[in-house]
Amino acid sequence: MSEELEHILSQLTEPDNAAIQKATAQLKQAFKDPNIIPALCAVMTGSLNPQVRQSAAVMMRMRVKKHWKNISPDHKESLKAVVLQAFKQETEHIVRHALSQLSAVMVKHETPDRWPSLLLLLNESTKSNNAQDRQVGLLLLSKVVESNPEPFKPHYKQLLQLFDTMLQDITNPTALYYCIHTITAITPHTGTEEMNLMRSLIPRLIIALKHVIQADQDHASEAMEVFDELMESEVSIVVPHIAEIVHFCLEVGADVLLSDSLRVKALSCIALLIRLKSKAVLKQKLLVPILQVVFPILSATPPPGEEDPEDEENSDGQSDSENPKHFAAQVIDTMALHMPPEKLFSQLMPMAQTCLASENPYERKGGLMCLAVLAEGCADHICTKMLSSILQTVCCSLSDGNQVVRSAGLFALGQFSEHLQPGISKYHAELMPLLLGYMSSLNEAKIGHITKVFYALENFIENLGDDIQSYLPTLMETMLSVLNNADTLKLKELAVSAIGAIANAAKERLVPYFLPVIESLKTFLTDTQEEMRSLQTQALETLSVLARTIGKDVFSPLAAECVELGLKLTDAVDDPDLRRCTYSLFSAVSTVSPQSLNPHLAAITTLLLLSLKSTEGVTAHLEEDKQFVLLDDSDDEEDDIVLEEDRENEVDDVAGFSVENAYIDEKEDACDALGEIAHNTGAAFQPFLESSFEQVYKLCDFPHEDVRRAAFGAIGQFCQAQHKVWQENPTEANHQVLHNLLGVVLPCFLKAVKHDRERHVVMAVLEAMNAVIKSCQGEALQTPGRLAEISHAIRDVLKKKTICQDGGGDEADDDEQQAEYDAMLQEFAGEVIPILASAVPAETFYTHLNDLLPLIMNKAKSSCTVADRSFSVGTLAETLHSLVKVSGGRAVAGRLSKRLLPVLVAGVKDSDAEVRNNSVYGLGALAEAAGPIVSADYPMLLSLFSNLLAKESDRRVIDNLCAALCRMIMSHTEGVPLEQVLPVLLDCLPLQEDMEENKTIYSCLAFLYSRNPALIISHLKPVLSSATHVLGTEDTDADTQNTMVKLFRDIAQQYSQEFQSAVMSLPVEQRTKMSAAFPQP
Repeated sequence: MSEELEHILSQLTEPDNAAIQKATAQLKQAFKDPNIIPALCAVMTGSLNPQVRQSAAVMMRMRVKKHWKNISPDHKESLKAVVLQAFKQETEHIVRHALSQLSAVMVKHETPDRWPSLLLLLNESTKSNNAQDRQVGLLLLSKVVESNPEPFKPHYKQLLQLFDTMLQDITNPTALYYCIHTITAITPHTGTEEMNLMRSLIPRLIIALKHVIQADQDHASEAMEVFDELMESEVSIVVPHIAEIVHFCLEVGADVLLSDSLRVKALSCIALLIRLKSKAVLKQKLLVPILQVVFPILSATPPPGEEDPEDEENSDGQSDSENPKHFAAQVIDTMALHMPPEKLFSQLMPMAQTCLASENPYERKGGLMCLAVLAEGCADHICTKMLSSILQTVCCSLSDGNQVVRSAGLFALGQFSEHLQPGISKYHAELMPLLLGYMSSLNEAKIGHITKVFYALENFIENLGDDIQSYLPTLMETMLSVLNNADTLKLKELAVSAIGAIANAAKERLVPYFLPVIESLKTFLTDTQEEMRSLQTQALETLSVLARTIGKDVFSPLAAECVELGLKLTDAVDDPDLRRCTYSLFSAVSTVSPQSLNPHLAAITTLLLLSLKSTEGVTAHLEEDKQFVLLDDSDDEEDDIVLEEDRENEVDDVAGFSVENAYIDEKEDACDALGEIAHNTGAAFQPFLESSFEQVYKLCDFPHEDVRRAAFGAIGQFCQAQHKVWQENPTEANHQVLHNLLGVVLPCFLKAVKHDRERHVVMAVLEAMNAVIKSCQGEALQTPGRLAEISHAIRDVLKKKTICQDGGGDEADDDEQQAEYDAMLQEFAGEVIPILASAVPAETFYTHLNDLLPLIMNKAKSSCTVADRSFSVGTLAETLHSLVKVSGGRAVAGRLSKRLLPVLVAGVKDSDAEVRNNSVYGLGALAEAAGPIVSADYPMLLSLFSNLLAKESDRRVIDNLCAALCRMIMSHTEGVPLEQVLPVLLDCLPLQEDMEENKTIYSCLAFLYSRNPALIISHLKPVLSSATHVLGTEDTDADTQNTMVKLFRDIAQQYSQEFQSAVMSLPVEQRTKMSAAFPQP
């Protein structure tokens, strides 16, 4: 049979399709012969054709993988002997490679200890004096260990000692490559006992990599994965050698003679090191050396006749190919996200300024790209220290003579607009004319550059809010003109996207333009031609924005039609982006017209759950000889049974997986939509809650962080939805479902806070947990120990003890300086404290509050950043405000007052308005919560407020000062000299910034009227004058309006003469308003 089999296999190597098809059919038949194993062995060892020997080895691997349980014990033993014998005598690399893969599959079934002759061969060959034997032995070792790292664990120590020797074999770069490959494979599985051995290998690894680079750059690029694996698995192994690794990677990254992929690997390695161990990078003074290498890469001029990928005319700006320049920017981006801005900017800005002042356009571009990528991580620092000057630089770049520089300026402006809010919006009078003027001068043919203009414009207008009003006619005229007249679909797509951004800012002001916009969108949405797909997807996205912003009354009539349109589109078109945007549309419609979704919830949830379960878009990266797999595609029943048994072995030949971004985005948006739809449709969603929760919960461990973030948010919304259902229908069954959910979700949140590696995921978890506790209140904290667990998790974040904060690692020299995102994470944790304080009796929370307060108060020191000081006093203030409404709150607030007063009083004197504002609010909340307990402090507080009022210019601070005085009055009237204080208070009215505090102001005036009517009547004119600015406005809630109406109606009846006199003394407009609201008989 072996001769016949060899002939069939040789036919498969012929460049003749007919011969190949015939041979494939013959091969399938041959595989049904029970003697196939001996025959393959004979061909594998005896054929003179290397390609046939390789094919036989691959066929054998397929057979072993699928049918090992059916192979007789004698055949198994002889096969083990034959494979090793073939390996020893083989001279061709392709055959050795196939044999090593066959051995790896056999080890999976046999384990190394049940194949002692394999271990003996590995031992002999890797220690041989012959360099070729060592290389071949390491090839075999790398394959069997890579496929089966766990079974080799007992041999790790011995292997690491072997590698220590083998890494010194610098004359044999291929052997070094296999050696490093094996180290990479075992790294995730090593334990503490191997760590010291691993650590000692790193200097040798670096030397070995240098020699592999000289021999084969592709091999070197792959081998450098070892650093990623070491850092991701056990970063403490590399910490002692951080300086050596960084200098090596910088050397590789800077070498323009090396391949882009190798340089990118080195730069991404540095970025990962900064992400995981930024403190160690700073401590070892590596910041400057990194910047000195990164800046020349970032500002390098491309070769003659070439452009950077993002500057090519057909670029969509999304290029993230293996481009060293792109990864150099990523290194700076990572620094901005993970390093204290003060330390980073002192070294980086001089280099950036040099680039910006250069005659070379690519150096100017490099300087702008640097500024752009700093915006996300260092937003507070830029806004408080240098926003005006940096904006001036970017604005100047828009009139640069070189388009490359102008494009970089537009990118920087787009980044600033996204991340430097609300500070940058204050410059709209300078920036909007510049952007609109720039847009009007563009050549429609240069669509690549137009895309960049739209990017900058969109990001800027999206956050303008009320300030968009004066630009709205020009903007909408421009966009509607593009929709009606543009020749290119891409330009129409950009305009549709821009309308979405305009809607986010303009909201109901867009109503006059709504009909023409909707007509255009309908045209795009009903055209299912392939070339329309991108425009169609964008139209769906903008429709979702309109649903959320234009107003319920305007959009509701379209709601049912939108749901039906979405279902039709997902049925007609198989596209992940289109499905994603349809899910967002369903979600948006649920906010304005949940009843429109109810009839379709079964269809919608089916779609969403399919997207969550789907493995579409997952690409398996197969080993190089996987093309032979079809030759073993047997179709008899016995084969099917064995395949079922060996299902876990299906990925034996997979070298790795990747998932297309569109499918990641689809899962993320499906999670977001399920959570929001559940929350908004309430009881109607009940039949789908269990199946939805089950699928979303599984994604809390998904590898991609954006999907995890969305999953955590959705399971939080399921809890809130169920709480709402229980409140509306308080049955025992609904109550039990709520507690079952909370019993799974809250522990899941707490685990993620401590163990997830991504800060923005942990922020999302904290945000979701806050929302659940705020919504469910005490129900969320009924499980014994739950309050303590949550408090301890918050404490861990505030103490920087979690995994995503590099917890338990080396400490920074001065703990007060940290990356802005680390501070932001702590702010999310701090927000839980007042929410917990409002959810349980004060005495129940007091012990935990006592532990947490020092960590919050510590951030109020004058040496801390403005953001930290504001966060500190803001959290104290909100916590005191929470104590007002809970059982035992007064006693606890009184106990805390001596500790908190000095912090809040110091905050009132702070140089920053937001800190002053939060501190004034906090003192008012303290007075309200503690009542007469703090009466002795009233004279000091009144004096403090008097001094502040004499020099304060910030209206929000003045508004909060008025509210604080009102809280003091209502809490302990006797402590306030009303004849002196009330005129001053009324003189500061009406409120101008913090309209929510009108509730406090008018509650206080009503309270004083009920206690001392004469006092209010004696100041009736200023009371009525300020009220005319508040009555009937949208800025004030219904309760406050009712309080005012009741107050003035009573005054008009009881003191009609004084009321009439006061009204008549008002200016005409105010008099007319009051007369209309309270007509006299």
